Amino acid sequence: MTSVVERLSGGSPVFSVEFFPPRDAADETVLWRAIRELEPLDPAFVSITYGAGGSSRDRTIRTTGRVVQETTLVPMAHLTAVDHSVAELRNVIGWYAAVGVRNILAVRGDPPGDPNGEWVPHPDGLTYAEELVRLCRELGDFCVGVSAFPYGHPRSADLDEDTRYLVRKLRAGADFAIAQLFLDVDDFLRLRDRVRAVGCDTPLLPGLMPLTTPRTLAKTVELSGAPLPPAVARRLEPLAGDAAAFREAGVDLVTEMGERLLAEGVPALHFYTFNRSKATREVVGRLGLVPARA
Repeated sequence: MTSVVERLSGGSPVFSVEFFPPRDAADETVLWRAIRELEPLDPAFVSITYGAGGSSRDRTIRTTGRVVQETTLVPMAHLTAVDHSVAELRNVIGWYAAVGVRNILAVRGDPPGDPNGEWVPHPDGLTYAEELVRLCRELGDFCVGVSAFPYGHPRSADLDEDTRYLVRKLRAGADFAIAQLFLDVDDFLRLRDRVRAVGCDTPLLPGLMPLTTPRTLAKTVELSGAPLPPAVARRLEPLAGDAAAFREAGVDLVTEMGERLLAEGVPALHFYTFNRSKATREVVGRLGLVPARA
């Protein structure tokens, strides 16, 4: 099994993809179709999310196990502190180790039911992501990632405070960070500059979602926590009634974002896929991030 850091250190930029665990048999068919379509493109790693409020823990564990056992891909499992005691977290981390998972994305997670609600830690659990990073480090030879927020976490007072919390997570033992979605490349680059300004050079990976429909655009804006940039609105909103034109323009836009990010020296682009592969395959192909044999 290879670590994410090893996959990022090959000298050439790479890409990674994120999936969420299936809710039912039909979802599972869709997910595994996407996995099989992306596998020949050799992504640096594939990320399996935990679901809102840790609600899909068992499905995440089961899906991650299948990726280990049935594919050539490098899996990264998500782990959140939501509603889990330290003993439960130890059990999950131990299970990951037992099946050969070396990569974990350690995030505190959002309160169940209301992502913007008040955070209430488990009475026998953890309060901060940096504690979860340390726990993973204590329990095995894991490569650990954390989340980063170009616009600041919703619970951070300002960007300076948010940067301090991010750097604390990184210095607690994280090997890399994956940024939440954004639609202005400069916002990601400013995040990277803030982290570097305090002497931290841990790799930061930008997160991108191919904009194939008005729904994916709206979801990107929602997840970013920032308003839709005027330049993006001018380019895409007039095409909302023309599905083919919207998709073409949206894929073009994300490809251009990827080109700029690669020119700025990012080691990898992380794609949120909605468990579909076609648009991601198009973008990474245009960017030259696929092996010649694919």
